Amino acid sequence: MVKKFQRSSLNTIAAMLVGMGAAGASQAADVVVKIGHVAPLSGPQAHYGKDNESGARMAIDDLNAMKIQLDGGTAKFELVGEDDAADPKTGAIVAQKLCDMKVNGVIGHLNSGTTIPASRIYNDCGIPMITPSATNPKVTQQGFDSTFRVIAHDGMLGVALAKYAAKDLKAKRVVVIDDRTGYGQPLADIFAKEMEANGVKVIERQYTNDKATDFNAILTAVKKSNPDLVFYGGMDAQAGPMLRQMKQLGMKANLMGGDGICTSELMKLGGDNVGKNVFCGEGGMALSKMPGGPAFQARYKKQFNADIQVYAPFVYDATMTLGMAMKEAGSANAKKYLPKLAAIQHKGVIGPIAFDNKGDIKNGAITINSYNPKGKTPVATIQ
Repeated sequence: MVKKFQRSSLNTIAAMLVGMGAAGASQAADVVVKIGHVAPLSGPQAHYGKDNESGARMAIDDLNAMKIQLDGGTAKFELVGEDDAADPKTGAIVAQKLCDMKVNGVIGHLNSGTTIPASRIYNDCGIPMITPSATNPKVTQQGFDSTFRVIAHDGMLGVALAKYAAKDLKAKRVVVIDDRTGYGQPLADIFAKEMEANGVKVIERQYTNDKATDFNAILTAVKKSNPDLVFYGGMDAQAGPMLRQMKQLGMKANLMGGDGICTSELMKLGGDNVGKNVFCGEGGMALSKMPGGPAFQARYKKQFNADIQVYAPFVYDATMTLGMAMKEAGSANAKKYLPKLAAIQHKGVIGPIAFDNKGDIKNGAITINSYNPKGKTPVATIQ
C-alpha cells in the first residue's frame, strides 16, 4: 500500500510538473507587441481623442483574438495610450517617449499640427506610424517611408468642398475664417483657392485660434459684407459657438467646414443652430455606406454606450492594418514588416486599404454632409 501510494504520488507530482512546464512554455511563447496611440485626451478636443482611442482598443481586442504568430510566439498586443492635448510641443515629447519605450508601431496623431513634427521623430527612431485623421497634405510629403494615412487629405477635401459650395449651394459671396493651426489654415487656403478657380470671390479672410470661443468681433465685421457662406477651417469646439453667435447677430449665411466640424458633438455645441444650414466634408464614405460601417457602429455603441464622433472606424482600420502587416511579415520588427505595410491590401471597415508611394490611401472618398435633428446626413459622395 505504501509503495502504491508513493508511486501514485510521484505520478501526480510528475503530471503537475509537466503541466507547470507547459504553462511556462506557453507563457514564454507570448510576444508582447506594443502599439502606441496618441490623441488629445484632455482639453476641448478630448472627445475626438477618446473616440479614437476606443477605436484602437477594439482593434487590439480583435488582433489578440486572432492569436497571430510573430517572431516565434503568439502575439500579445498592448495599447500604449498617450495624451498630446492637441499641442505640437507636447506631441513631440510624447513621440520621443514612445521611441524610448521602443513601441512596435504608432497610430496617430489626431491633429496635423501634432502629427507633422511627431512623424519626423518616429521616422528617425525607425517606428512606422499610421495617422487615421491628420489631413494636412504635408504629413506624407516629407519623404518618410514610415508615414502612412488612411483618410483622404485636405488637398482632396478642400477641392470637394469648394466645388460643392460653388455648384450645389450656388455660393456667391464667401467669407473664410481659420484657426491658424496646421489643420485649419491649409484647409482654408485650399478651399479659398479652389473657390476662386470656380469663379466665386472670397470677399474676406479672418483668423482666430483653436482656443477661442468668442467670435463676435470677427462676425460683426464680416456681417457687413453680407456673405451667403462662411467657411471655417478648424474644429467643432469653435464652430459650435460660432454658429450660436451667427444666429444672435442675425446672420443667415450657411456655415461650411471640414472633418473637424463633422461630429455628433457639434450638435451639442451649436444647439438648435445646427441644421440644414451647416455643411461639412469628411474623408471616407459616410459611416452608413462604409462596407463594415453599420456593424461597427452597432458594436461600438454596445461596447462604449456612445456615438461615434468621426474617426473611430479609421483608427480601428489603421490599427488592424498595422497588425496585418506584422502578420504577413511574421514579425513585429519594423524593418521586417514595413515593406509589407507599404504593399498592404486590407479589407477594412472603411473599405479597401492600400497605400500609394507617398503613404496616402489610394482612392480615398470624400463625403459632404448636412445636418438634421438626428445628426449628420450625407448629401454627396465624391470618389
